[in-house]
Amino acid sequence: MNVFADFRQKIVAALRILTEKGDLPAGLDFANVTVEPPRDAAHGDLATNAAMVLAKPAKLKPRDIADKLAALLLEDPEVETADVAGPGFLNLRIAPSVWLKVLSAALKSGLDFGRCDLGAGRSVNVEYVSANPTGPLHVGHTRGAVFGDALAALLDFAGWDVTREYYINDGGAQIDTVARSAYWRYREAMGEQIEIPAGLYPGDYLVPVGQALAARFGDSLMDKPEEEWLPQLRDIVTEQMMAMIRSDLALLGVTMDNYYSEKSLYGTGRIEAALADLEGKGLIYEGVLEPPKGKTPEDWEPREQTLFKSTEYGDDVDRPVKKSDGGWTYFAPDIAYHYDKVTRGYDLLIDVFGADHGGYVKRMKAAVAALSDNKVAIDIKLCQLVKLFKNGEEFKMSKRAGTFVTLRDVLDEVGPDVTRFMMLTRKNDAQFDFDLDKALEQSKDNPVWYVQYAHARIASLLRNAAEAHGAQAVSDAALAQGDLSGLSHPEQIALAKKLAEWPRLVETAAATSEPHRIAFYLYELAGDLHAHYTKAREFPELKFVQDDLASDLPRLALARAVGVTLATGLNILGVTPLEEMR
Repeated sequence: MNVFADFRQKIVAALRILTEKGDLPAGLDFANVTVEPPRDAAHGDLATNAAMVLAKPAKLKPRDIADKLAALLLEDPEVETADVAGPGFLNLRIAPSVWLKVLSAALKSGLDFGRCDLGAGRSVNVEYVSANPTGPLHVGHTRGAVFGDALAALLDFAGWDVTREYYINDGGAQIDTVARSAYWRYREAMGEQIEIPAGLYPGDYLVPVGQALAARFGDSLMDKPEEEWLPQLRDIVTEQMMAMIRSDLALLGVTMDNYYSEKSLYGTGRIEAALADLEGKGLIYEGVLEPPKGKTPEDWEPREQTLFKSTEYGDDVDRPVKKSDGGWTYFAPDIAYHYDKVTRGYDLLIDVFGADHGGYVKRMKAAVAALSDNKVAIDIKLCQLVKLFKNGEEFKMSKRAGTFVTLRDVLDEVGPDVTRFMMLTRKNDAQFDFDLDKALEQSKDNPVWYVQYAHARIASLLRNAAEAHGAQAVSDAALAQGDLSGLSHPEQIALAKKLAEWPRLVETAAATSEPHRIAFYLYELAGDLHAHYTKAREFPELKFVQDDLASDLPRLALARAVGVTLATGLNILGVTPLEEMR
């Protein structure tokens, strides 16, 4: 049940009646009519812009439309007041029975409360993490993993057919680098004193890889030239790095539907096919790019290259796809990969990149627009940097990784639930300072604790109610079928109104690809629940569990509906709804 959507239907129906009566001209478009909470709650429960957006096409004064619309809506028994404000906004106050219907809907829907059909079964590919398989995931990857995973879950909840995908960057020179690094660890495992050469990966995470190579090959690689062992080690080390990455993601609660190998694009004709598609559209040519803006590098020289006309699709400059020596640029396999996505038939593509890939946004959007003839949309989300703090100081690099703080370092400190929720308390494109000490506090300042405590608090009172009245008497089925008319206190109605925001919030968060909205809402709902407990000290009638089953049932239904909503939101974020706090 979505109160805002339901009342929008009522308002559109009333506008059609006004059209039939001749109070509005025929042919008006009602698409931009909205129903939202008023900016000031004192003005009512719902506000609509109907009169404002229709006044110009109807060639009428907004207040004239609003007055007639208000009069018609007041005939509905669920509308208590309809007041015209300002130039023509219409504020409605609706009957308490509407909010009680929300509670019933939450109890009957359970963990599907708020699920909607915004996606209408359309398919979306959400690509996230996609870290180079050269080492463990670091804290920057962690934020992208959490954001991408929560976004995928949110879109699924909103009716999209979601594919979660990881693009394995296993086709570039960095794979040679990690293979060479592992080879030195292999020599170390064979008993040789080593010093990792400059330019290779020094992290201890390659020690077990070297040991595994020693167990597999013995000393057979020791005297072989690089051209013999490097091709063999590339695949082996990549597999081991990806096994480590999959393990890291599993600890964070992230499971991918598909892992797509960049290497599969080379030597298979896939890159050539993608570029042939663009060439057939007249978008590939041989040309010379202008020098970079600003100071021209000393080693720059004009060279003819194979270029993609990305400027025809909004890019700043055309982009090279083949170098003057005949090799592919980094952009060429990315085009081929997205061509593959397009040919798989997705309606929407979402790429989650780190902030350092901001310069890639326009060219990728241009490529997808060209490859799909503007039929497939792509949305690229950038995740800004994360700074970790502990004991008031920036958290130092991981000894194991050698140069950065790993995902496992973070999980060892605070665990997956705290990591996920905290990283969703900021919009993805805002820099985030993660205070590890604050994340473990048991206080209102720690949002994940605050929300989990609210859920656990409700679980505890329901256990108490089951002991007092019997489990069957306070089961979800009994609460869903109960009479809720006993809920009349303004505090109870206010809590029900907060629950009514949830279905609309889900739609808004999914439409804008902003899962942080879910975290914000859960924190607010938890705050309202805790405040309700505090109010019960002043107003004993608000106490959820008292002595009489009949009077307890509606209050328990309210509590359970809050619990269901908290659990549903936490599930979307990939955070455990705790039944009790440690």
